[in-house]
Order: sequence, then structure tokens, then C-alpha cells
Amino acid sequence: MRVLVLGSGVIGTSTAWYLAQAGAQVIVVDRQPAAAMETSFANAGQISPGYSTPWAAPGMPLKALKWLFEKHAPFALRPDGSGFQLQWLFRMLVQCTAERYAINKTRMLRLADYSRRCLDALRADIGIDYEGRQQGTTQVFRDAAQFEAIGKDTRVLDDLGIAWELLDPAGIARVEPGLDVTGAGLAGALRLPGDQTGDCHLFTGALSQRAGASGVDFRFGHQIRGLIYEGGRIRGAMVDRGAGPERLESDAVVVALGSYSRDWLRPLGIRVPVYPVKGYSLTLPISDRRRAPVSTVMDESHKIAVTRFDDRIRVGGMAELAGFDLRLDARRRATLAFVVGNLYPGAADEASASFWTGLRPMTPDGTPIVGDAGVPGLWLNTGHGTLGWTMACGSGRLLADLIAGRAPEIQADDLGLDRYGGRGRRRPWFTPGPQIGSRHPGGLATPTA
Repeated sequence: MRVLVLGSGVIGTSTAWYLAQAGAQVIVVDRQPAAAMETSFANAGQISPGYSTPWAAPGMPLKALKWLFEKHAPFALRPDGSGFQLQWLFRMLVQCTAERYAINKTRMLRLADYSRRCLDALRADIGIDYEGRQQGTTQVFRDAAQFEAIGKDTRVLDDLGIAWELLDPAGIARVEPGLDVTGAGLAGALRLPGDQTGDCHLFTGALSQRAGASGVDFRFGHQIRGLIYEGGRIRGAMVDRGAGPERLESDAVVVALGSYSRDWLRPLGIRVPVYPVKGYSLTLPISDRRRAPVSTVMDESHKIAVTRFDDRIRVGGMAELAGFDLRLDARRRATLAFVVGNLYPGAADEASASFWTGLRPMTPDGTPIVGDAGVPGLWLNTGHGTLGWTMACGSGRLLADLIAGRAPEIQADDLGLDRYGGRGRRRPWFTPGPQIGSRHPGGLATPTA
């Protein structure tokens, strides 16, 4: 079987790896010069199955309104002029009930925990190095009411057999000795010992090299012009490296284009509710190891993660709904610097930090879309939001099993596009799409159509 994977972020590359392991002939196409140059480039670095939580939750609409007026708010909304933004927000609001929250969190945790197990097996099998650590996540609460309300989440963790423990301020200091518990005013924490950390860009680059050595054909620097629909099914894609369109035929096509997936599927009548949620990160060299994090600390009030790599600290988070805007906002940098300085004063050199932004592809219910697209030959692996790194290996393995006709190892019938009623209309035509983006000096993508 010949499979074409569109996108070489952590989702596309992981999918390509598992497809190749299943015996498929795989081609990966990406406009960038290497793997993981966009959303996977500088994310927060946390692999957090235990923290897999939908943004759509009871009380979230009121919280979001309050955040709009806070200095260090984790959320911002700027109208992008599209009706889709309003439609997406409405769909998210519908998910903000206790019943939907429990359903969405359960399936997110199921996929994320499976992904952790897949990553563990992959690391043991090929010895891949990505500055990984397996020392858990500590979700800290500055507000006693937040800490006391954690019970609904721990019940779901218990149901799925995910280990957790509650920590008082002394317990927080025990697992994260560099954390300034008193200065930050922490009331307590939820400790998730099974969570991990690692540099997603390093991982994806290393995995793409291993995949290439095992036969996966990476076509970097190729623009995707459109999908080929003939004889009632997808037959491949038209790509262009600058010398004119080239037809790449395949038995199956996987769309792993993150926030850009929606635009490429619309010509087939496939409605994918994936919106670009803008996030930021700050990467700082460690100046005092004694004061640095041990693993990942998640600041629940600011929705910001502070993660330890070998010699660096990655601070990442926040959510802006502003379309495909990739401008760097100095106010967001100030918030990231405030959080790391407040939790770990003196640990890192802020003057030498690098500031980055990327677009996380988010669904209204928080769960990614993994499965067939309702058109023969077309498959989806997109919409992972802030949890692409956490869910990458599990999503890739799951989709590879589905494409190969093997029974998946976890329940997958509630992860597909069916839950949104957006499956495609089988229309026997091919419409070349516009370029999905153009590179600018920062290596990111901006829409051109």
C-alpha cells in the first residue's frame, strides 16, 4: 500500500513512522525545509496524559470573560472577520456542560495515555533522544477554591487507572525543590507522576531521520496544490516544488496539516471544525540548576507550563483566538517571563531567551479528529490543540492500524469526524486548492488565500 502523508509536524511524522512499520510505502510532503518547523517547533514540551483536559468546561465562559480584562490573562479573543470563528466559538460553548466535559475528558485521557505507552515502547525500541524526562507533571493552584474543586478530575483519572496524588505546599517543595512555593502563594497541587517532558522539535527531527532510513520518502520544500479525486475516491495529491505541478498518486492520503487542514478539505464538502489557537513560548538557558524545575510545573491560574530540558527551560501556554495572525506580542512575552520568574526566581537568563509563537489546531470539544474522512482513500489526523506532542504517537499508531485494516488497541469509534456530522459529499471532481501558506524569515506560515 502506498500512503501519502500531508504534513511533517509531530503528528504527520509519527503517522508516517507507524505506517512504515505496518509495511506501507510512505511519502511525506511538507512546504518547510525540514520536519517540525511550525507548531511542533517550540511548544511547551510537556507530554501530559494526566493533564489532558478540554478547554470547554463548566464555568469556562465566565472565566473567559474575566480573563479579557486581566493583565496576565491566559486567553484573548480578537475577531478575525470570519463567520467560522463565531461558529466555532458557539460549538465550544455547547460543550461547556458537566456531561460533555466528562465525555470529552474521558476520551482525551484514553488517547493520551495510550500515546504515552506508544512513546515508551518507541523510546525502548529505537533509543531516540529528545532530552526526555519521565518525572511527572505538577499542576499548581494559587487559589484554594481551585485546589478543592479538583475532585471531578481525579474521579476520571481513577476510572482510567491514571496515577495521581494531591500535594500540600510542603509536598510541592518536596517534588520541586527549586519552586518558590511561598513567594508564588501556592495553595496546593495535583501531581501526575506518569507524565513526561521532552523537546518536540528534537523528537520529530530524530524520528524523521529514522523513518527516512527505514524507507519513508520525505518531500520537503513542496507546496501542496490540491487533492486528486477521481472515480469516487481520493487518488493522491498535486504538489509543486517550483517547476510546475506534479501528480503524486497513492492508495490513501492522510491530512495532518494542523490548523490548515480545514481549508484543504472544504472543496470536497468535508467540514472539519479545526480553528487555529495561537500560543506562545519562551525558551531560556538555565543559569542556576539548583533553582530550575525538575520536570513540568503547570500554573493553573495562568494556564502556562514551565518545563525542564537538559540546559534550558521552556515556558509555554496561553490561547489567542485571532485567526492566522502570527505576530509576536510583547505582552505575552511579559506574561511568560512573569510566571517563570515568579515560580523559579533566578533559575534562568531571561535576557538570552528566545520568543516564539505557533498555531495549535483545536476542535470545539478538545478531542482530535483521528479516522477516515468519509471519502474513500482519505484519512484525518488533526485537531490536537495544545496536546499534539502528548497524543502524537498514539494518534499515529491508531491511524496506521485503521489504514492497514488492523483492529486498534483502544476504542476509536468516538474519535472520528462523525461526531460533528462533517463527513464529505462524494463529488467526482478535482479542484486545485490555493497555497496553504508562505514562509517568512521566522520559518512559520502565513495564509495567502
